[in-house]
Amino acid sequence: MDQLQISLVQPYLHWEEPDSNRQHLYHLIQNIADTDLIILPEMFATGFTMQPLALAEPESGASVRWMKKLAREKEAAVCGSLVISENNKFYNRLFFVKPDGSYHTYNKRHLFTLAGEEKVYTAGKEQLVVEYAGWKIMPLVCYDLRFPVWCRNTAEAELMIFVANWPERRSEAWKSLLKARAIENMCYVTGVNRVGNDGNEVFHSGDSGVYDELGQLLSDFAPGQEQVKTFTLQKEQVHRSRERFSFLKDRDLFRIEV
Repeated sequence: MDQLQISLVQPYLHWEEPDSNRQHLYHLIQNIADTDLIILPEMFATGFTMQPLALAEPESGASVRWMKKLAREKEAAVCGSLVISENNKFYNRLFFVKPDGSYHTYNKRHLFTLAGEEKVYTAGKEQLVVEYAGWKIMPLVCYDLRFPVWCRNTAEAELMIFVANWPERRSEAWKSLLKARAIENMCYVTGVNRVGNDGNEVFHSGDSGVYDELGQLLSDFAPGQEQVKTFTLQKEQVHRSRERFSFLKDRDLFRIEV
């Protein structure tokens, strides 16, 4: 379909309290009346924790089951990342769960060395492009935003998603890079971030946003406030812009080695 309704959830997160976060997010999401895709922040069940040994879940765990339940009830896809354990390793894993209960996963490629994420989590090696509701969607996680080669839109996705726990102290970089990724990839780009302090007293102002394929900001989230907002995206608009401005046709060809 040409139109895609996306709902961005910019919440306060309870530090390392999965049950509380699932209950709180469920309450926030109940007011969404009609949408195709609900997007949650990075590590939405725990906050950006470096304690996976205590908090990691298997894919069969409570949080993925919660996402499946929510997708079924709202008849919408649900996207967000979780702390996952698999084969004695830990991953910051994004899930894209469809209303029928099927799902796709993406392991965060770029681990945030300033927080020591690479010491406790295993980096992903594969990009993900999901075909959903007639759209090509490329989901990524937080720090991936700083690496344009990895984000390069070689699959010609119409929507790129970044789920994040991005600190307020670097909010200008967050907003600037979201806009840049939209312009260079000629697609909608949405960034979904949390608000409030985490367990390390790092403040998050949210600054979630939706940008069109020319870099125009379409959203108006209030910094530091919990909000849920829904936006209508137009696929035909993206393709018209690509036909008018053939920038993607002039891009460099390359191979990523991981």
